Order: sequence, then structure tokens, then C-alpha cells
Amino acid sequence: MIAQRDTDVRRRLQEVQADRQRLEIRQEEFESFLQLAPATTLLETAAKAKYLIQIFAGTAEAQHPRRQDLIKSSLKELDKFFDGPLPTSQQ
Repeated sequence: MIAQRDTDVRRRLQEVQADRQRLEIRQEEFESFLQLAPATTLLETAAKAKYLIQIFAGTAEAQHPRRQDLIKSSLKELDKFFDGPLPTSQQ
């Protein structure tokens, strides 16, 4: 039973690490796409801003309650540009 659990833990850890690597590659590709040309519409600008705010939200500097409130309200305001919330990155 213990050996099976050890095997499951190792397998799941490998899966998580592979998922993390794929996510990093996708984020790099997305950021390169965003850098290719300046935004041409308010919607594109809002999408870039939302993406950057979401990245900032995952940093240590963003953990202060006042900044958390500002992040939440800013994301809520940016959502008004879209029919619904944009898909978020892993947080």
C-alpha cells in the first residue's frame, strides 16, 4: 500500500511539473504575441492591462489587503469591457 502511494505521489508530481512547463511556454508565447504590435482598440488595451494585473496579483507585493482590494476592483472594472470575465492565468 505504501509503495503504491509513493508511486502515485511521484507520478502526480511529474504531471504537475509537466503542466507547469507547458503553462510557462504558453505564457511566453502569449506575451510575445502581445508584444508584436501595440493595441489598436480599447478592448485590446483592457485585455493587456487585465493580464498584467493578474500577474501582479500573484506577487508578494500584491498581498497587502489594500492592494488586494484595488486589484479586485480594477479587474471588476475591466470586466465591463467584455461580455464576461476573460479566462484567468493560474493564480
